[in-house]
Amino acid sequence: MPVSCVNLESDAYLVCLTHALSTEREEVMGLLIGEVDENSVVHISAVIVLRRSDKQPDRVEISPEQLSDASTKAERLAQDLNRPMRVIGWYHSHPHITVWPSHVDVRTQAMYQMMDDNFVGLIFSVFNEDKNSKHNRIQVTCFQAIPSNGYGGSEHERYEVPLKITPSSAIGWECLEALVALPGILKQEEEEAYHNASASVPPEDLIARVHNSAVYTKSLCHVMEVLSGPIMTTLENRLEINRIRCQYLERQKELLKQKLARYST
Repeated sequence: MPVSCVNLESDAYLVCLTHALSTEREEVMGLLIGEVDENSVVHISAVIVLRRSDKQPDRVEISPEQLSDASTKAERLAQDLNRPMRVIGWYHSHPHITVWPSHVDVRTQAMYQMMDDNFVGLIFSVFNEDKNSKHNRIQVTCFQAIPSNGYGGSEHERYEVPLKITPSSAIGWECLEALVALPGILKQEEEEAYHNASASVPPEDLIARVHNSAVYTKSLCHVMEVLSGPIMTTLENRLEINRIRCQYLERQKELLKQKLARYST
C-alpha cells in the first residue's frame, strides 16, 4: 500500500535543491531522514548528502557502506530529538531531462521498498529549459514503485505520491550541517577523480599532468562559484532574518513587562 502523502520540510528541500543545482553534468544523490505517522504520511526533516564514487550523467548509486552509515546517523538523530527517525527515502537529480523516474529508478525504488514499505523517492529535474519561455525550470516529484499491470514488460511502475513543502521558521541544525558540508563533499569527489586520472598518467607525460591539474582547479573553482558563494549569501540572509526576529521578540518582551507592571500596581 503506497504512502498517502509526503511532507518535506522547507530546509530539507533547500539542501536537496542546492545539491541538485551543484552540477548539470552528472546526477547527484542523497538520503532522506524522517518518520511515518499513523496515517501513512511521511514527514522528512533531514538530509544526508552522499559522496559519489562514480559520477555518471544518467545514473547514480548508493553503496551498502553509505546506507549503513546513514542508518547510524539516523539513529543518533532519533536519540537527540527523542523521535522515531530513520532513513525513509532517497533523492537524486535529473539534469537536462524530465522529472519522471526511469525504469532503472523505479526498479531501484522497488528494491528499497523491499526493506521498508514506506520508503519514498524524490527526483529533482534541474537545468531543463522550458520550450516556451526558454528559461530553466525546476521540478520535483515524489514516487513509489507498485506492481505493474503487465504492460511494457516491467515488474513495477511508478506511483506518484502527493508532495507538500512545509514551511519552517528556522533552518534545523541537522540540515544546516548538511548544507555547510556540501562543498567539502564535492571537493572530495573532485580530488578522487583527479587522483584516479593522474594515477594512469606516466611521470614523463607533463602535458597530461598539467591538463589534469587544470581540470581539477577549474572544478574546484566551479564548486566555489555555484555553492560556496550562494550558501554564504543564504546563511547571511538567515542571520539577518534572525536578527530582526530577535529585535521583534525583545520589543514584545518589554511590552509584556510593562503590562505586567501596570497590572501589579
